[in-house]
Amino acid sequence: MKVAIIPARGGSKRIPRKNIRPFAGKPIIAHSIAAALDSGCFDRVIVSTDDPEIAAVAREWGAETPFVRPPELSDDHTGTNAVVKHALRWLADQGTPASHACCIYATAPFVQAGYLREGLASLLARGRGYAFSVTSFPFPIQRAVRINAEGSVEAIWPENIFRRSQDLEEAFHDAGQFYWGTAEAFLGDEVVFSPASVPVVLPRHLVQDIDTFEDWRRAELMFRVIQEESASGHA
Repeated sequence: MKVAIIPARGGSKRIPRKNIRPFAGKPIIAHSIAAALDSGCFDRVIVSTDDPEIAAVAREWGAETPFVRPPELSDDHTGTNAVVKHALRWLADQGTPASHACCIYATAPFVQAGYLREGLASLLARGRGYAFSVTSFPFPIQRAVRINAEGSVEAIWPENIFRRSQDLEEAFHDAGQFYWGTAEAFLGDEVVFSPASVPVVLPRHLVQDIDTFEDWRRAELMFRVIQEESASGHA
């Protein structure tokens, strides 16, 4: 069995009620649920939450909420892997163990069904523990600068400042959308950011972290443009 697990606790502080806040006409979590359902990859789409209102919204948009996430896994310090492991263990205890799981973030409105399918295909074809979304940095990280204690600028890697950007290695970062993995990898705490993983490369215009209200506004503007381009046939 393949299962989508969408973590969505109720205690978001920087953006209150973040997981069900309206985004482009519907609760933001609904976008993640829709992508999971549309992908055709999953036998079950489960939202892991401690919050009754989030659970009700998740069910309204087609997901299951078969358990209540325990309080010890619902604070600011709980990692994603702990939430996925709890869901996988719950499924096994019910006699319905999963072979593969995909953690999809609740605040990832740009996640697309096609990339979820690509992630599963890569995971199966490459025989790795994980496959997750990444995107490239728009500027060479080797030429990054820092602001030091005196308020001045200094190069983090001075040896790269005068090198041509095309001569520097392209670098990628976690896109913060989804993490496919075998149940064995999740339950065994294999490290995601390691050779145990294969990448699913996303274009930068489909990636936006949403941690602040400024992030939220930027994401809404990006989403609107993408929808307009798609409607006009230019996407």
